[in-house]
Formats: sequence, C-alpha cells, structure tokens
Amino acid sequence: MDLKKASQMVKNENKFLARSARINYFDLVIDHAHGAVLFDVDGNKYIDLLASASAINVGHTNERVVKAIAEQSQKLIHYTPAYFHHEPAMKLAEKLAKIAPGDSEKMVSFGNSGSDANDGIIKFARAYTGRPYIVSYMGSYHGSTYGSQTLSGTSLNMTRKIGPMLPDVVHVPYRKYPNEDQHQLSQRYFKEFKRPFESFLPADEVACVLIEPIQGDGGIVKAPEEYMQLVYKFCKENGILFAVDEVNQGFGRTGKMWSIQQYDNIEPDLMSVGKSIASGMPLSAVIGKKEIMQSLDAPAHIFTTAGNPVCTAAALATISVLEDEHLVEKSARDGLYAKQRFLDMQKKHKSIGDVRMWGLNGGIELVKDQKTKEADPQTANKIIYYAFAHGVVIITLAGNILRFQPPLVITREQLDYALDVLDDAFTAAENGSFQLPEGIGKIGW
Repeated sequence: MDLKKASQMVKNENKFLARSARINYFDLVIDHAHGAVLFDVDGNKYIDLLASASAINVGHTNERVVKAIAEQSQKLIHYTPAYFHHEPAMKLAEKLAKIAPGDSEKMVSFGNSGSDANDGIIKFARAYTGRPYIVSYMGSYHGSTYGSQTLSGTSLNMTRKIGPMLPDVVHVPYRKYPNEDQHQLSQRYFKEFKRPFESFLPADEVACVLIEPIQGDGGIVKAPEEYMQLVYKFCKENGILFAVDEVNQGFGRTGKMWSIQQYDNIEPDLMSVGKSIASGMPLSAVIGKKEIMQSLDAPAHIFTTAGNPVCTAAALATISVLEDEHLVEKSARDGLYAKQRFLDMQKKHKSIGDVRMWGLNGGIELVKDQKTKEADPQTANKIIYYAFAHGVVIITLAGNILRFQPPLVITREQLDYALDVLDDAFTAAENGSFQLPEGIGKIGW
C-alpha cells in the first residue's frame, strides 16, 4: 500500500492532537467509504472488518441513512430537547421503548455517547433504589466520562494519573481459564462474584450490577448462560437492578437485536445503547423500565445536544434498515460461516487459540501454544499489519485478540476475500516471511 500522503498527514496531525485521543494502529487516513469498503487519501481500497468499532452496523454511507440526514438537516439541524420538542426524537423514543427486550413498559433518556448512557445507568439505579454501590466487571469497557471510566476495567490508562475515580464502584472477575467447561466456569465466576458480598459489600446497599453480556473490548467474551442466570437471580432476590451495556454489542451485532437476547428469559432493568444506534452519529440512550426511569427529574440527565434531530432521524433510518433488510438474521448466518472458516484455519495454524463468534462479532485469539493459550501479541500485530498491507482493516483487542466486527452489510465475496487474506497472514506470521515495520511504536492499548 502506498501511504505517502497519509503518513505525512498523520505526522502533521500528531503535532496538534493529544495522544490520549487515539490508539496507535496504522497510518490510515480515510477519504470516503461505502458499505464495507474504505478508501484512503492515497487511493487505496480496504475491506473494513471493524465497522468503526461496531458503530456502522448498517454499512458506511447507507443510502437511507444519508437521505434521512440530508432531509432533516435541511429542516432543522438542532434545537435542544431539554426545552422543546421535535418529531424525530419523539418517534425514536417510542421505537426504542418498543424494541427493547422484555414486556415491561419502557422509557428513554437520550445522550451523546455510550459513555454518558452508562453514567445515566449509575444515576437512575442509585435514584430508584436509594443505594450507593455499583458492581461492574474486570475487562469491561463502558466509556470515557468519569463515571463510565470508573465502571470500566480494561486499561490502566483509564485510571492512571486521573484518580480518584467515582466512589462505591466494585469490580468482579470476568476471565476464562484454559480447559474450563461452561459449568466449571459459571460456578467459579459466581463464587468470585459473591466474594465481595460475603466480606465487605452489603447486598442491600448495592444499586445495580452492570454487565456486557458479551464483553467487547475485553476480547469478545460471552458470559455463560448458567452464570448469567445465577447473577440475574441473585439481583432479583436482593433488590439489585440488573443492567446491561449494549453499546458495542447491540443493533444486530451478535445475530440478535440485543446481545442479552443470547440468554433465556432475561429482561434488563436498564440498558445503555450508542455507537450503531445512529450509524456513528453522536447519539446514545438509556432505556429502562418505566418506574425506574421516572425516579429522576430534570435536569438530572440532560445534555444540550442530546436527541439531536439529525442524529435521531439517522437512528430511525438505521433501525428501519436493520429490520427491512433483515440484517440481524444476516449477521447470524454470516457469523456462522465466518466462524467455520476460522475453525478451519485453526486446524492448520497453531497460532490460533479460541475462536469466539456470535453473529458477525468475533474474537480470534493469537497464542504461542494452543493448549496453554499463552497470549502472543507479537503475532497478532503481524496479522493485522499483513492484513492492512493487503487491503483489509482489522485491529487487536487485549493485545492478542483479533477484533472481527465488519459492517453487517458485508457481501459474501468481500467476506471471503478478507478471510483469505487473514489465512495468508497467519501463514506469513508463522513462517517468518512477514515482519512488522520499524519504528511503529506501541500498537493498541
């Protein structure tokens, strides 16, 4: 790939953009995109296996979303819903309340990003229960505002130099050990989950448990069914709200509309959504049971630009595309196909550990040994750089895990091309025929 213009632009940008604002991967300067294809400023073409961190589920510049944005921007770009009303936000609140999982009446509160939606979960949970403590998980990612950053447990740089963090947040483990079956894992998880409650955390002072049913930035790791049911039951028995973060995994990503629907008969009390809600436009929402959402009065969770009419129009179009084009079902079908392709690769590439895939949503482990599952970030970095050099964009999570989250509209031809490139990348990394470029610095988090 010729990156002369892009590299020079990045070099200049680095003079002005704080390094806290971007994770280092490639000198990719995107000029335009459509569907599952990116084009950079040097004229190079790439298959996108990242979908802007799962924020573009219906594809880049989707025609119906673009039309909705254009038409709404000509009518009204913004007037804050904190004071007055506009039709796109009205329609979207009703739509989200109706498509949220479970049969309870729901209400919605808008924000600008998944981060503030998770802050909202803290607010509503504490207000409704009158309790202070929030339980979250190690390995989780919930955002970059102070509240959501405190909830997160995936990078030391989210707490280093910026503490003290929000008080009364307790993290519990969320990590599989090699060779554990699902029952063993569930029992160990639940035993570790209960330890704080048995020693220093009174259950009757806990407002909510917040969980990603499938951890995103933690490596695309799904909690076992048995464990999720045990935690859900524990919450119900102790008056603790059960909240889920669907920012990364919602809107069809897992082959279900919501990742919590991967489990039987669980209805969250509160749910945070963002990213793909409006195809990457800045919008988020807290969706919760009506009685919980009525526990706060204005201006407890108001933002001047939240529920922006252009963004909410984009969200209505996005949801229509997901439904009308059956992209949730397509995600499930294509996910099974991609999973089998990766499992076939696993048989011939000793560097592939776990293959975790639900819908078009995968975490592919790179390991030094398939039995011990010792992490191999160096090989993972070679894989993503080889792929980038051959027209495929994919990155790593947690150092050694490939993040496989293409737009749900990706064609089978595009998917096959990308998977073929990755197959070649595994071969090149294992036989030493591909080396990382010099001077690229730390890659990923």
